[in-house]
This record gives sequence, C-alpha cells and structure tokens, in this order.
Amino acid sequence: MNCEILNVGTELLLGDILNTNAQFLSQELAKLGIGVQYVNTVGDNKDRLKRSITNALEHSDMVITTGGLGPTADDITKEVCSEVFGLELELHQESLENMKAYFNRFNHPMPLTNEKQAYIPKGAIVFKNKFGTAPGCVIEKDKKLIIMLPGPPRELVPMFNDHVNPFLQKFSNSIIVSHRVRTFGIGESALAEKVSNLLDNSNPTVAPYAKDGEALLRVTAKAETKEEAEKMITPIIDNLYSQFGSLIYGVDYENIEQKLVELLAQKNMTISIAESCTGGYTSKRITDISGASGVFECGIISYSNRIKNQVLNVSEDILKKYSAISGPVAVEMAKGALNLSGASIAIGITGIAGPNSDETGSPVGLSFIALTDGKSAWVKKLEIGRNGQRDYNRYVTGSHAFNMARMYLEGQIDELGLERIDF
Repeated sequence: MNCEILNVGTELLLGDILNTNAQFLSQELAKLGIGVQYVNTVGDNKDRLKRSITNALEHSDMVITTGGLGPTADDITKEVCSEVFGLELELHQESLENMKAYFNRFNHPMPLTNEKQAYIPKGAIVFKNKFGTAPGCVIEKDKKLIIMLPGPPRELVPMFNDHVNPFLQKFSNSIIVSHRVRTFGIGESALAEKVSNLLDNSNPTVAPYAKDGEALLRVTAKAETKEEAEKMITPIIDNLYSQFGSLIYGVDYENIEQKLVELLAQKNMTISIAESCTGGYTSKRITDISGASGVFECGIISYSNRIKNQVLNVSEDILKKYSAISGPVAVEMAKGALNLSGASIAIGITGIAGPNSDETGSPVGLSFIALTDGKSAWVKKLEIGRNGQRDYNRYVTGSHAFNMARMYLEGQIDELGLERIDF
C-alpha cells in the first residue's frame, strides 16, 4: 500500500506554522511498511483542496489529510473529502457528547459553532480526540482510503498512535525498522566514502545524512516481523562500530547532549559550564534533556571580562596577556565553574560567534573549549569559519564541548589529541 500526505491550511503555506506532522506521519507509516510517495500542502480553498485530493487518489491507495477539521467556515476538509467520495455528512452523537464533556472540563459552555465538528461522513470509522474537539475519521470507497486527522500535533500524534496505527496494521504485510547511528568528528562525505561498500545494499539499506556539526548513518531493513528486521540490522551496526569506534556516540539518540546526560547519570557525576560566546545556549541544550536536573549543577554566562574576573576568578593578568579569547582563559573559566559548583567536571567556552570579529581581529568562528576535572584540563581550539552564521557557530561549539565531556566520561579523551595541562 502507498500513501500521500496532504497537509491542509493556508497558515502552512504562509510559513506561520512549522509543519511537523508530515515528518511524524512519514516515519510512522514507514514503520508499517506503507510507502509515502508524495507530501503536499494546500490552502483552505475548496476547489484546490478537491483537486488535490482527487489527484492524490489517482496515484495513491490512501490519502492522509491533516488539518481543516475545526469549527470555522474555512475548515472544509471533511466537507470536501465527503464530496469526493459522494457521501453525506451526518451528526455523530458520541462525538458531540465528547465535545460537550471537553468544554465542561473547563467550565465553559460549548459554542454552537463547534457542533459542526460532530458531523462525520456517513459510514466513516471515527477516531476519538482525547486532547481536542475535532474527531478524526477514515472513509473508504473502491479500495481507496481517506484518513482525516486534526492539525495540531498535540492532537494528531496521540490519535495516530491510539487509533490510526492499529487500524493500518491490517494493511501492512511487512515491517520497516530503522536505526540511526550517530557520529561526531567525521563529516558526511568522509563517512559515506568509508561505507561506500554498504550504500548500494538493497535490504538492509545504509544512507548517510549530515547534521549541524555531525553526521549519521541510517540503517533500515524491511521484513515480515520486527525481530527479523532487527536480525538483519544488527551485523551492519556491529560492523560500523568496529570501523568507526569512538566516533560513534550512540544509536538512536536525538543529539549528543542526550548521550552526555545519560553518561553522567550512569556514572553518578555532575557537570557545570562557564560560557561566553555561546551565551547560555550550551547550558540550555543540556537542560532541555529529561533527567538533566540530576547531573547539571550550574551554567554561568560570563560575557564580560569583569564577570570572568569577579565571578570565575580569571585573573586580569591572564586576560591581558592572552586576551579573553584564548585557551588559558577557557581553562580558568572551567576551573572557576568547577570551584563554584563543586561539580565532577566543568567546561569553559570562549570565542567569537559573529557575525563580526572583535577588536583583536580574530576570525569569526574561533573558539576555545576547556574541560577540567580539577586534576587536569584539556583544551581544544576550534575554527569553524562560518561568517555571518552566529547560531551555527554557537551550536557547533557547544557540540564539541559535549563531545569532549563524552569522551572524558568514556575514558577516551586522549584520543582527541588535545592539549593537556596537569595541575
């Protein structure tokens, strides 16, 4: 079975809303072995929506729509889908009662306009919405399916997981399993070159992808069961670990900070960060991770030299001798954060994020990162070289800091070939 995803909403075309539904649905459908051939977006216009649905049904077995199920006049998805299949809308009493109960929870009477949402194409299978007022539904005609889902991800995701996924299981005769092998310290092209013998595999497949400052390999297998697919994938991943070693920081992690928080928790250790050019972004990324409260002591944004001196105890002599953007200052910042917090390890970051250089004329993207455990410090000089890309420079600088901490916790930091200072 193949599918087209049709995202409905003028706000999507205007860029007012980031469309995460297409990514979620594509990933979930792939797991079911259902191929997504097209992903399209159409505004709240009846003629264009009808044309889009009709065209989609010509080349796909199934169309999944998102959005356009609301109570206002421009919410027309159900009406148009019903028209395409020649179905009438009828009041679905259970959905109406669910809506009234939803409003009662907030001590508000249900507006009359919301009753529109309880009208469902005749003969449709209805999907209850636990987090909103718009029910979803599926209609079928001539072996073609249209599945209508609400637009807000907080409603769409649980509805898909609870109702649509089980419904679609009967149409799936295979399972697709995919794992992401996350690497740091090697670019996409170099990664692809080293695994070129795997890239032409048909099943399992191996595909490289670039991320900001890192790269990953997606290993995917298709089989009748999840267990069979996993058996096909395991030797490929084992081979990648033997080939790339510590360049791989994990499998199926969302990012490197997730791996770092996990390692700190496993080792019952804590971390603190003193940062200048990254402006708190590095600390923010750690605290975005669930469980960070158990391993993160503090983040200190020491943007000025005065704060570096007064809070982190970076001496004025070192600041004058080496300048704020230097390895020695990064080390002193890390030591200051360690002494203030009592953490197991600490990181110091100083540099130029851009878009312009400073009074010293140092290049944009230059930064120094130091990691200390109180006994030694390791220093990395990083030259990203992305003029005018402040956010990218700050993000990648933070990622290198996380990787240094990750390698330290795994006992492999000396593999990075960094300057080491023993106290």
